[in-house]
Amino acid sequence: MSSDDLLSTAEVWTRRRLMQLGAAGALSMSAPRLAQAAETAVHRSMMNVAFEKREPHVALIGTGGRGTSLLGNLLAAGAQIAALCDVVPAKAEHAASLVVAAGQKKPALYTQGPHHYEELVARGDVDLVLVATPWNWHAPMALAAMEHGKDVALEVPGVRTLEECWQIVRASEQTRKHCMILENCCYGYNETLILRMIHADLFGELLYGEGAYIHDLREELFSNAGEGLWRRTEHTLRNGNLYPTHGLGPVANYMGIQRGDRFASIVSMSSPQHGLDAWRKQHLAPGDPRWQERYICGDMNTSLIKTVKGLTITVKHAVTSPHPYDRINLIAGTSGLFQDYPPRVYFDGMNKDESFASLDAYKQYQHPLWEREGDLARKSGGHGGMDLIMIYRLLECVRQGLAPDLDVYDCAAWAAVAPLSVESVRRGSAPVEFPDFAQGKWRERPISAIATQA
Repeated sequence: MSSDDLLSTAEVWTRRRLMQLGAAGALSMSAPRLAQAAETAVHRSMMNVAFEKREPHVALIGTGGRGTSLLGNLLAAGAQIAALCDVVPAKAEHAASLVVAAGQKKPALYTQGPHHYEELVARGDVDLVLVATPWNWHAPMALAAMEHGKDVALEVPGVRTLEECWQIVRASEQTRKHCMILENCCYGYNETLILRMIHADLFGELLYGEGAYIHDLREELFSNAGEGLWRRTEHTLRNGNLYPTHGLGPVANYMGIQRGDRFASIVSMSSPQHGLDAWRKQHLAPGDPRWQERYICGDMNTSLIKTVKGLTITVKHAVTSPHPYDRINLIAGTSGLFQDYPPRVYFDGMNKDESFASLDAYKQYQHPLWEREGDLARKSGGHGGMDLIMIYRLLECVRQGLAPDLDVYDCAAWAAVAPLSVESVRRGSAPVEFPDFAQGKWRERPISAIATQA
């Protein structure tokens, strides 16, 4: 399955129908069995559970634009690629050629329809599966991988529904396999540097944070290739914060969410939806079938999260109006604050004119991962190098037999923001409580390994 372009009008229609209908059957096969097991099993947390120490043999489901980018980083980090899967054979063949060019044998290909991944995850020579497909396929693919004894890593935003959040948590606990979220923004240069500054107590007691995904995607959403084949459909189905984790993940790490604190409740509100209608009016010809679509997701969603300890987080989502790219990436405490775009800090008593300062004076807090792998990361590309750092660190955890930095509880808590925001908007911006996916174990957990890794 690919999130990238298909090759004909018929394939465009098929992809859109798969987005709307196709995952339901796959999900329903696994959910009842997992639910029954969860009812009788004793809760066995996956917090701080280490990977089996090994050289991982990796399979990738989805070899479109994002999947191919991940593949490049996997190869740069020396991963062994055993199998590839995509509904577009040409995409999988192209990805396989990259593997061969990197000096490895051609991986096995699974390209015979949307459920061919079920055979891939049953392979005995695969132990780590990465999923880079349209969002509604993430949960069924994760469940299938774990049920067949594979660790799995999901592209953002993880999963789509609250039910799916619980399903991946229970599946991970039952199978003792990890289900992680590939949130690259947690591994950015600024994000990792600020995290270490926080744990060096430069910011004092933390108070509030802000994150966002503000990105003008109108042209992409209306494209007849890539994510335009499926992602616009989300705007016809839900009104809320559809893609929260790029902005939220780093702030959650700063605050120690699932590590001494957790999300308690959310209030969410959406502006009117006008952006996609206006773009369609300006760019689509009369008779285009997309004139039949009805968009319901507001152009700006603002969600306010409160944690058990009383900290607050603002999370924004805006992808259908003109705006420079911005994740905000703000954290504030009793001693000062940081805000990105552009990156700047202000600490108590820093100067008399209350102006911000650059990060140049704080390079001693550069993360060791960036010290060791920064040059390779920047050369490899991928959002300024953060993609390579993320993949390198994932493989490092497996190779050294460490627990993952971001586990299934992080994935579920961050992904839950989307469906809970939709529910809050539906209820007139009423507060909605977060489930405790970790069942209280977050109280006993140490700080993020990203902060302490040396």
